[in-house]
Amino acid sequence: MNRLEILKTYKIYIGGQFPRTESGRYYTPLDKKGKPLANMCLSSRKDLRNAVVAARKAFGGWSERAVFNRSQICYRIAEMLEGRRDQFIAELVKQGSTTVRAEKEVDAAVDRIVYYAGWCDKYTQVFSSVNPVASSHFNFSTYEPTGVVGIIAPQDTSLIGLVSTILPVIAGGNSCVVLASEQLPLCAVTLAEVIHSSDVPGGVVNILTGTEKELADQFATHMDINAVVYAGGNAETAALIQRSADVNVKRVFVYTQTDEQHPYLIIDLQEVKTTWHPIEHVGGATSVY
Repeated sequence: MNRLEILKTYKIYIGGQFPRTESGRYYTPLDKKGKPLANMCLSSRKDLRNAVVAARKAFGGWSERAVFNRSQICYRIAEMLEGRRDQFIAELVKQGSTTVRAEKEVDAAVDRIVYYAGWCDKYTQVFSSVNPVASSHFNFSTYEPTGVVGIIAPQDTSLIGLVSTILPVIAGGNSCVVLASEQLPLCAVTLAEVIHSSDVPGGVVNILTGTEKELADQFATHMDINAVVYAGGNAETAALIQRSADVNVKRVFVYTQTDEQHPYLIIDLQEVKTTWHPIEHVGGATSVY
């Protein structure tokens, strides 16, 4: 007698917890042979709003963390992902990848997390500046995190694209709400489990599963999302987000190349803060007060 397979139900990740979607809706992505992969939450607008509330609550504490501590925590994500390497490989293979490609993707994801962990305490030194001014002042420009960032992850990858869009955001002190790939979502929820066990404060990363069609406009129009990173690869959706984002003048970044790493992806989600310090000349010496 053939045994009926019990499909795993993957939950969403909001505020450091794993709730089911408030709508009670699910969808079942299929593998290349048309076989069901799992039961995935079909996230609603209410789920998105809940995730934004959690991200906003977490932003203050995360952005104020010592940068070396953010680096330690990001590195811990890499350590925990490495420890579950076989599970990620199995999920990638289940979603249609070959074993060789899956191994390379998991290794690349671990290495990319380590890369951004290393930049946490360096990007401000590299990109900040002392500006020339005509008055008796020192003028400094430095970077501060933007706030809550909405991320729509690449649709054609399950893991590496997700890591490549999340890590620059949180390495720079932002919190985020992420919509995972609709048809390749398994690694996203497993990554949420890794993040949950990696000292990342609840709410810094929130991961939803569902459809771009239902939620993309909500990412753009939500008044408490400060910026949107769109890597979904659909030109029409990208244009919709760019138009709708005008409602609260949020910045939109459309990434067409997601399998890359560089510190400018951190800088995209930073605000420039400029400070003036007056100079006092006393007995031929210069002092700042």
